[in-house]
Amino acid sequence: MEDRILGLHHITAIAGEAKRNYNFYTKVLGLRLVKKTVNFDDPYTYHFYYGDKVGTPGSILTFFPWEGMQSGRRGTRQVTEIGYSVPENSLDFWLQRFETNNVIYNKVSEKFGEQYLTFLDPDGLKLELTATKQDNRLPWETDETSADHALKGFHNVTITTNKLQPTADVLTNIFGYKLLESHVNRYRFVTDAVENANIVDVVEAAGETVGHVAAGSVHHVAFRVKDDKILMAFRDKVRAAGLQITEKIDRNYFYSLYFREPGGVLFEIATDNPGFAIDESIEELGSGLKLPAQYEAHRQDISKRLAVLD
Repeated sequence: MEDRILGLHHITAIAGEAKRNYNFYTKVLGLRLVKKTVNFDDPYTYHFYYGDKVGTPGSILTFFPWEGMQSGRRGTRQVTEIGYSVPENSLDFWLQRFETNNVIYNKVSEKFGEQYLTFLDPDGLKLELTATKQDNRLPWETDETSADHALKGFHNVTITTNKLQPTADVLTNIFGYKLLESHVNRYRFVTDAVENANIVDVVEAAGETVGHVAAGSVHHVAFRVKDDKILMAFRDKVRAAGLQITEKIDRNYFYSLYFREPGGVLFEIATDNPGFAIDESIEELGSGLKLPAQYEAHRQDISKRLAVLD
């Protein structure tokens, strides 16, 4: 099992105002800020990692908050929805919480036999909470979001594409997913390599306009592997399929490869190792500003130019 894709690793999106993003995900949704660092290519921009207590792969949503960034537009060639798993019978709690915090949401609906609640973050990023019967993951708890209601980690991710088959071929032939079921133009792919964060929905929208990635958009979706050796084996598989893929990149907390699948979405493959506790204890995760080594000499200047968080 360990030489397979182990479901989702993380999802990275773009935001506008950093403080607004931080307040929404930690205070309204009750996620833990697991790591506070900066963009490798733009050190004057934060890179936030939100997740569970230890930053378990499959629970991590990350953001590049660019102040003043224009809003994106959902469409094809994009990840268009991020789905979280929440405990069964918790959706009423979230409806009330969204009302209290002026969150835009839709009424509870059903998809593939599960109830879910769609809502938007402050930048318009589309998220879902799916009430799941079997999810034994331990969530991060706060004073306002107990384990009876808290987000457990990813349930699914949705890709919207103009043509199903090229994206489906990557998921099945390279990543080992299987088509579980479909409804109208939504196709659900799953892997049995893990029990959670193992669903990719692909929506085929042949005539829909291509989306624009900016604030409120997903930048890329990362799939999980155990270690570097397996990572590089997947690099060979991607290249054998005729797709261009990067060399291995050290992201401090994991190693990564990037390639664009034929439907236009940027895919990443990321390792479990070394994890988020290499430069902070588990108790201290997210409490300090952690910089890539090449920027450490500029810490004072970088710190002055980053937004102050509550």
